[in-house]
Parts: sequence; structure tokens; C-alpha cells
Amino acid sequence: MADEAEKADFSAWMAVAAGTIGAFMATLDASIVNAALPTIQGGIAASADEGTWISTSYLVAEIVMIPLAGWFEKIFGLRNFLLLATSLFIGFSAMCGLSTNLTQMIIGRVGQGFSGGALIPTALTIVATRLPQGQRPLGTALFGLTAVLGPVVGPLVGGWLTESVSWHYTFFINVPVGLALIALIVIAVPGRATRLGLLTKADWLGVVGLSVGLGCLTTLLEEGQRERWFESAFILKLSVVSGLGFVAMAVGQFTSRTPIIDLRLLFQKSFGSVFVSSLVVGAALYGLLYLIPQFLARVPDYNAEQAGHVALISGLPSLLIMPFYPLIVRALDIRIVPGSGLLFYSAGCFYNSGLIPDANGSQFVTSQILCGFGQALSLLFLNEAATRSVPDEKTEDASGLFNAGRNLGGSFGLALIKTMLERREDLHTDRISESISATSPIAQDAMNRMAAGEGGMQGALQMLKTTIDLQAEVMAYSDLYFILGVLMLVGLPFVPFIRPIPSKAS
Repeated sequence: MADEAEKADFSAWMAVAAGTIGAFMATLDASIVNAALPTIQGGIAASADEGTWISTSYLVAEIVMIPLAGWFEKIFGLRNFLLLATSLFIGFSAMCGLSTNLTQMIIGRVGQGFSGGALIPTALTIVATRLPQGQRPLGTALFGLTAVLGPVVGPLVGGWLTESVSWHYTFFINVPVGLALIALIVIAVPGRATRLGLLTKADWLGVVGLSVGLGCLTTLLEEGQRERWFESAFILKLSVVSGLGFVAMAVGQFTSRTPIIDLRLLFQKSFGSVFVSSLVVGAALYGLLYLIPQFLARVPDYNAEQAGHVALISGLPSLLIMPFYPLIVRALDIRIVPGSGLLFYSAGCFYNSGLIPDANGSQFVTSQILCGFGQALSLLFLNEAATRSVPDEKTEDASGLFNAGRNLGGSFGLALIKTMLERREDLHTDRISESISATSPIAQDAMNRMAAGEGGMQGALQMLKTTIDLQAEVMAYSDLYFILGVLMLVGLPFVPFIRPIPSKAS
């Protein structure tokens, strides 16, 4: 462990760079296929419903691995574990790019998710173990950028590669980056002997319970709306199996001398508050990244690359704040900053709660800047709070829980959005239709004007239906932005319980 009075050497910063690149690669790949999904589906002869598993399988595997990464790191050592994870990530990425059918693609995406999930929390572990206290804020900021920029940049890079080269390169791009990462790990991360004996003492009940519980819960949230939730026997079975998995994990906490992950951290006031905040921010981060491209594609008819440029705006404030991050950590109470971030997030969401059918990308510039400051001030500083809320020996557990919380919050947010979007659209369609009376002079005059054009009365009725559907859809998106704005405010009461950073540690 680096002494607080020391300055990290070049090798330590090289290790931080390796962790940051690995985490960015993993978060990027969670969203890089989104823009290319229709093209990929055509390339491997998959239906739209089948194609959703290209995204879902990655997310499920990733969230299972994230909290397990600390355990694997103890067994194999950080260097060996990173080399193994990166090598597997390269291999499975190549497999995805070479896939000719859905089965090959799903196997490749599951492998990518597992190996990529290992690269995310280990980056924060490197920062906490290789940098002295005074230099950790900069390392944490670099890691935090991966959480903010990876999901934002992914669709833009994926759309550009698909349009300019081929969808295969959304996966092949990982090969040269991964090889460079392996070289960096070999040079900068010190090795140690493996401790395979820990496998015989492992909390296997917790390992299996966590894997099954989180995996089934994430699948349930991703597929719930498409399966009509608890009307589906599939969703009911997932719910039961997920519950049993979490029960098994809880039993492992009491029966094992070395639980797979220390869940007692969640009941500590400071870290528990950080965890809840990460759930809320994750819901906003992934929820907004879903809403904006959907709205821009369906209403002003933007293509994936155009929508990606609009989404990218939210990443700019993070780049602006990062150079000042160490100064902000020293100057301000860390509780103030994520609290301000939630307020910025909420303001950006409320700004878009009054969308109109004529809205286009320019409508989202102000809200994206507000949400971008929300992302930067909340995510970057919650990363710092997560590691400072626990003793150094619990860093791996804290990192795994924090990152899993962010991804799980994203799954909850997406499930809420997909469900509410459909239901609010149906509600607004019914209400608008009920408000149009056949005996209304205004309605009759409008219908007569439309009927006078090409298509006659039949064309007029179709135009009316299209207008109602568009208006209802826009109102539904406005409702979702309002709901997300309220959700951000719900997270505020937890912020005061975050442990402030002592001035001597900054």
C-alpha cells in the first residue's frame, strides 16, 4: 500500500491507465451494439425479439461478474486476473465479430460480459491500492469518466463503424485495444502467486446464490415488459429462482468464515447511502441514454449517428470538470457535490417534461448539458465516496457493490421506462380520442379540410390517427422525463449520510 506522504511513481500511473482503459472498454461494449442492432440482426438472421438478447446477455453476465471480481482477484492475483480477463475479452469479441448465427453471438456476448465485468471494479481497486491518498482523487476521476463516457460514446462509435465499415468492427475494435492493454498490464501491474487453496474454503453457497440471484433479476428486468411481466410463466419462474438465489447468498453470509462479498457494508450508514445513490444515478444514466435515441428516432426521424451526437453532449461536462476534480474534493464537502449532481440531473429531466411534436435535437442541448453536469458531479464523486466509506481491506467489496449497484439501477430504470412508456402512451391516446367529439364544430371543420385533400375521408381519418398517436407518444416521453426528475429528488435525502472526507486525507 502506498504511503500517504509519497507520490505515486510512473509504474503506478501506468497501472491506473491500464485499469481505466479496461473499464472503458467494458462499459463501451455494453452500449456499442445498440445503434448497430438492426444491422447485426440481419447479418445473423435473428428476429427483433431474438436480437434483444445480444444486449441482454452481455448485461446479465457483466452484472454477475462485477461483485465476484474481488474474490477472483484474491485467488489469482490482480495481474493474472487482469491478463486472463483481457485475453478472454479479446477472444470473445473476435467470436462475436465472426458470428454467423444467433447462438454463436450469444455465447460471445456472455463471454464478453463476464470478462468485461471483471475489468470494471478492478480499475477502482488499482486506484485505491496503488495511489497515495493525496493522488487518489485524480485516479478516481479517470475511472469515473469510464462510467460516464463509455455508455454515452458507445452508440455513437457503434453507429459510425456500422455505417462507415461494417457491424463486425463494433467487436473487432476490441482486439488491438485489448492487445495494447495486455502489454500495459505486463509492464505496470506487479504479479504475485496464485492462492488456489482459497477455492476449497470458498463461500460456494454465496457464489452460486449471487450469480443466480443477480443473473435472474437482471434478465427479469430486461425482459419483463416484453413478456408482459407476471402474466408470463417465464417471468414468474425467474422471480422465484432469483429470490432463492438471494436467500442462498444471505445464508452464506452467516455460515461461511469468508463470505463471497461482505454485504454488511450495505447496512453501514455511509456506504449504504452511497449504494442507494448509485442505484438512483444508474437509473438516470441508462434511462436517459435509452430515451433520447428512441425519441429522436421516432419523432424527428434521426438516424443512429445523429442521435449519438446529441447523446454525446452529456459527456462534455465530465471532461470539463475532470481537471478540477482533485481541487473540488479538497475544497468542498463531498456530500455537497453529489447532492448538487442530483439537482442538476433533476433539472435536466424536468426541462424535457414539456416536449412537443416539433422537438428535435436542438431541444435537448440545454437538458443534456444539465444532465451532463449531473452525471459528472454525482458519479465521479460517488466513486470517491464509495472507497472512502470503507476500510482499505474492504475496497474490492465496496467497488464491486458500488458498480453492481449502478448497473442494477440502470436495469431498474430501463424496466420502469419501457413499462411506463407503453402504458402512458395508451393512456394519452385514449384521453385524446375521448376529447374529440364527432359533433364538435372544430373537429368537423378539421376533418373536412383534411378530407378535401388527396385520400378523401379515409385519408383524413388516417391522418387524424397519426396525429393522435404522435401527440400521445410525445406526451408519454414527457411523462417519463418528469418521473426521472422526481426519482433524482428521491435520492437526495440519502446524500447527507455519506461520510465526509477528512481534510488530511485529501
